[in-house]
Amino acid sequence: MSENASIYAQSGVDTAAGDLAVELMKSAVGRTHGPEVLGGVGGFAGMFDASALLGYKRPLLASSTDGVGTKVAIAQAIDKHDTIGQDLVAMVVDDIVVVGAKPLFMTDYIACGKVVPQRIADIVRGIAEACEATGTALVGGETAEHPGLLGPDDYDVAGAATGVVEADRMLQPALVQHGDVVLAMAASGLHSNGFSLVRHILSERGIGYGDRSDDLGASYGEALLTPTALYTAPLLRVLDDPSLDGAIHVLSHVTGGGIAANLARVLPQGAWVEVDRASWSPLPVFRHLAELGGHTLESLEGAWNLGIGMFAVVAADRAPQVAAALTAEGLDTWVAGTVSTSARDFAGFEQGAKGVDGGAVRLVGGYAG
Repeated sequence: MSENASIYAQSGVDTAAGDLAVELMKSAVGRTHGPEVLGGVGGFAGMFDASALLGYKRPLLASSTDGVGTKVAIAQAIDKHDTIGQDLVAMVVDDIVVVGAKPLFMTDYIACGKVVPQRIADIVRGIAEACEATGTALVGGETAEHPGLLGPDDYDVAGAATGVVEADRMLQPALVQHGDVVLAMAASGLHSNGFSLVRHILSERGIGYGDRSDDLGASYGEALLTPTALYTAPLLRVLDDPSLDGAIHVLSHVTGGGIAANLARVLPQGAWVEVDRASWSPLPVFRHLAELGGHTLESLEGAWNLGIGMFAVVAADRAPQVAAALTAEGLDTWVAGTVSTSARDFAGFEQGAKGVDGGAVRLVGGYAG
């Protein structure tokens, strides 16, 4: 270690640990690189050969950025860090596929109180494996050590990605028509939203993350760290199927804000959907947490996905074929509602969300047992 590095280490920043973390993650990151990635790992900027875009008539770039939220607190509590990376990629890349875009590349950022090389490598390995699964090149990242600001075991993660879609193949609310069928795709669990409420419920009950739950068949920490499902690759394969060309009009990623709000934001103004609760049964983790907190499932629809991770709004005459194709791709899919543009009173509906003046959605009926 040089004298300058040693002086820096005295302030709590260990550059040697950072270098070791990079060495541990290099092979996993490298597996996400195709010939379009230039320069490998460690450059100041990630380089991506954009000449592939020359094959597009009018390429539109899609970008997204996100984090994992307070789910990282559970990973830190039980010292398990190999799934948070998939959560991050899912939160970013599955937003990009919503417009029909193929993700091209991604970068990540990890802020921590102390660089523990194996911990950082576990996080980045999870990111890289999810990038590989979704066809996304992990072209760069940053690990920043913030002693004094974060505790030695504390960290947070964030990422950003860029994708591309041909302009005339972009999915958008303008494509939605009266009578379109709303298909729901199953979630793997809580995904990466609503964990502040989860942590509050467990804290109020005095439950630790290492405590075992017979209802969940695992410790609370293990059950809650079930990684967010990855929808991008199977959705892109269905979108690229010539026999289903044009059948999918919009997609909605069910994240923060819950079920109704996220579907409403991809519908055109004047369009509405009543999502039938009887079309699915919320996963056991939701039922168990609701019972612990003394909440009804209906009261939690704006906080948790309750078992729906993605919606597809599709042409009515092709809905069975799309549902079959999604199911064949490993996405459990079912009909959850129908789009209407008939005039009506929207009292009790969620209308738009996050600044979007979209359509209107409400959930109706009772959940399946």
